[in-house]
Amino acid sequence: MTIHHLDCANMCPVGGRLLLGSGGPLTGRMVGHCLLVEGEDGLVLVDTGLGTGDVADPRRLGRSFLTVVRPRLTLERTALHQVRALGYRPEDVRHIVLTHLDVDHAGGLGDFPHARVHLLADELRAARIRATRAERDRYRPVQWSHGPRWVEHGPAEESWYGFRAARLSVGSAPEMLLVPLPGHTRGHSGVAVRQGDGWLLHCGDAYFARTDIEPGAGPRTAPGLAAFQRLVATDDRARLANQARLRELRRDHPEEVRLLCAHDATEFTRARSLAAAAAR
Repeated sequence: MTIHHLDCANMCPVGGRLLLGSGGPLTGRMVGHCLLVEGEDGLVLVDTGLGTGDVADPRRLGRSFLTVVRPRLTLERTALHQVRALGYRPEDVRHIVLTHLDVDHAGGLGDFPHARVHLLADELRAARIRATRAERDRYRPVQWSHGPRWVEHGPAEESWYGFRAARLSVGSAPEMLLVPLPGHTRGHSGVAVRQGDGWLLHCGDAYFARTDIEPGAGPRTAPGLAAFQRLVATDDRARLANQARLRELRRDHPEEVRLLCAHDATEFTRARSLAAAAAR
């Protein structure tokens, strides 16, 4: 079983070190960390990043996203291109598992129209209703106007390291769970993937920088990035509570569960290097 780490969204927000704690003095770098999980009967994609439709028409991402996040849109960065570069066909992606439906996590849905798309029911409901101005900004229905084969998951019923979790049915791929981590959005979720004797937990946007979950009294994130996370959260109290739980998980089970998020470039580079070393 192989897990590929793909960067499917190159973003260069203004702010540099002040915003991200790293990068240049003026411009930062954020990735769109997605997972491609191999199974005997097909592939599972965890988040899609930005898609070919976004490259063809950036306006569908919305003015706020384009102005603040400043994506560098290329076909080579899309999940579709990277799946093909690995020798697979788009039809080989049988399942997509989403942490949430923000534009930079769901833009590639239309590139894999045959896939079953798994997510929490609360997230799909929020994206359909778009009850607030912020939700009208963050959810762009044009990205799923092709009519995906949604698979909604309700209340999580299993226990997983002190979290509630919903088991996924994804063919012969490794064991996978949706782990609700609301706060960033109403139905935000982590995705746990069995990896050998342990687990890989893709936390989506439950945190934005590895410093958010360093064990200790609290996050040590750059002030600008901390403020940004507060600004875009649907429920900031829930977001902070889940970050605290993730810090405890990392502290108490470092050999059993490896955490990663969607946008930390250093974390992504390390994950890809570890995967390459394991494959040798």
